[in-house]
Amino acid sequence: MPIEIPTDLTPELVPLSWLLGTWEGNGRLGEGEDDDEFFWQSVSFTQNGLPFLEYRSESWVTDEQGTKLRPLSVETGFWSLERPMVDGDLGPGMIPGDIVPTLRSAEDVEALRTEDNGFKIQANIAHPGAISELYYGVIKGPQIQLATDLVMRGSNSKEYASATRIYGLVNGDLYWRWDVSTGGNELKAHASAALKKQA
Repeated sequence: MPIEIPTDLTPELVPLSWLLGTWEGNGRLGEGEDDDEFFWQSVSFTQNGLPFLEYRSESWVTDEQGTKLRPLSVETGFWSLERPMVDGDLGPGMIPGDIVPTLRSAEDVEALRTEDNGFKIQANIAHPGAISELYYGVIKGPQIQLATDLVMRGSNSKEYASATRIYGLVNGDLYWRWDVSTGGNELKAHASAALKKQA
């Protein structure tokens, strides 16, 4: 499946453009062992002209045949290139940025390319249960590696120390894996899935 880049995309989102759209499919919790639960997931990446992608994920526990049994979780967040903020950027809050994007051309974006031919990115993701994650990582073509820099927990949230996520485009499908540490433990497989792009 060819990657289509929208003509109205702000230049700094071009490295992330292959994520745009809605992806759906099945996954497994944990290591995918016999007693690990199945889930179905819908993930969307959208853009509205600002220099970030909006991320939303909804998932449901399913049986082995994929029949939805009950809601599992929801995530929302924003993904963008990691770069220094300048006066022309939006924020904080609703303070508008300049009408012209901070990075105006492909050459401006290329200046951010790393020595290993990727781009540094950041993603902030919020969960039910008063948990928010701030990830930093690298996107290199259709591959992403992320690791938490910060996990913010509310006073009544469950233990959660750190996480890593990887994403990759394989034969047009979006594969991902999420590993989590809940405290003094090592990172352990938390969930993984293979998602197909929806028309």
